[in-house]
Amino acid sequence: MALIAQEHLPKGAQKRVAVRAMFDRIAPRYDALNRLFTGGLDQHWRRLTLDLVGVGAEDRVLDLACGTGDLLEMAGRRGASAIGVDLAMGMLRAGRSRLPRHAFVQGDAAALPLRDGSFSVVACGFAFRNFVSVPGVLAEFARVLAPAGRLAVIDVDRPGNGVVRAAHSAYFDRLVPWMGGLLSDRDAYRYLPSSTEYLPDAAVLHGWFEAAGFEAVARRSRLLGTAQIWTAVRS
Repeated sequence: MALIAQEHLPKGAQKRVAVRAMFDRIAPRYDALNRLFTGGLDQHWRRLTLDLVGVGAEDRVLDLACGTGDLLEMAGRRGASAIGVDLAMGMLRAGRSRLPRHAFVQGDAAALPLRDGSFSVVACGFAFRNFVSVPGVLAEFARVLAPAGRLAVIDVDRPGNGVVRAAHSAYFDRLVPWMGGLLSDRDAYRYLPSSTEYLPDAAVLHGWFEAAGFEAVARRSRLLGTAQIWTAVRS
């Protein structure tokens, strides 16, 4: 199954509409397929992401692009006060059904319906490549974080080693779309591997974090370069 060519990936307002519709469609099986395709590592990486910014009972946490609320749930288990925001109503419905005691709000990451400086932690899982403008979203992260607030972001990546990259591509670019098409939505699981094309290299991302007002920016690579975790502190 061929990936979506870079020139055919949605852009601008079209991307926002397409991504929202796609996640509405795949919401019912999204969590189950994440666990299947990553062997449960997606959950391990989310826990590590919260560990790296020291989420605890004193924190107020925003789970941005929360999906069905994995990071929200994990933060709550640590005693933190947490809220989830997502653009896709299908994901929010699934989250509210799964976690009825947690707060979910529909909102656009580029224009969050939240007060300035109202969170001590913003966490975002596997969503950077779905935003129309990452620099704009980072500016919103900085706005809703209190001074010295912490940011933690996890997303996919492409391995640098040629052999590992080829093996990863055979799985992520071929097998995952094929299985996703059988079990859920063909177009969505063609888009998800292709969407890594939206992510710039690490140096550019680092610059975007700093331009948005973050310091102590750090990047950690996981599983031979197939995932990346970014942490930073609002200056």
